[in-house]
Amino acid sequence: MESQLTILLPVAAVWLAAGVVADGLPRLRNTRMLRRRTGWLLVLALSGVALTAAVLGGGLLSAGTEPVDRAAAGLTLAAGPALVATVCSVRRIRRLWAGAGAFASAPATPAPHGLRAAAAHPLVGLPLQVTALATVPALIAAAGTDLGADPGVTGPAITVGALAVIAIGVRHALRHNRFAERAQPAVALSTRAAGALHV
Repeated sequence: MESQLTILLPVAAVWLAAGVVADGLPRLRNTRMLRRRTGWLLVLALSGVALTAAVLGGGLLSAGTEPVDRAAAGLTLAAGPALVATVCSVRRIRRLWAGAGAFASAPATPAPHGLRAAAAHPLVGLPLQVTALATVPALIAAAGTDLGADPGVTGPAITVGALAVIAIGVRHALRHNRFAERAQPAVALSTRAAGALHV
């Protein structure tokens, strides 16, 4: 159990750190800090993908009784969100990092609402946070508590997990919409005087 937990803890810690950093990106008001944190997030996301792939690949290559095989079995729930993070989040984070780099010549520039809206996009933080959440059952099982053994616990655990994912997704969507509305240019007012209609 201890060796299995030793394998899973770094994976869960990296995904959790990525989720926390991604959650704080839209609150940054300085382009220098936004670029720095986006760089950290890119490194964390790539590290999480690499660690998850290494554990799952090691489980496929093992004989079936090794600790890495049990760890890989526990991470099967996180494989889907990790794949979405690889396909969607990493690409968006890289583009956000490049966009913040356009202000490198003026590092004290306030972060535009467009960049903050891109940082608040659900596909940036949601897959990372869902992957971190999906590693929790593997950690609990590695610690010696099997959630699937008792049907009275499995159902509520799945319900709580699904509600947490929905709540995280709604929060990201609302925050993204708020920044996206601020990023839109102001509508130009009509130059014609508002007077009586002449026919």
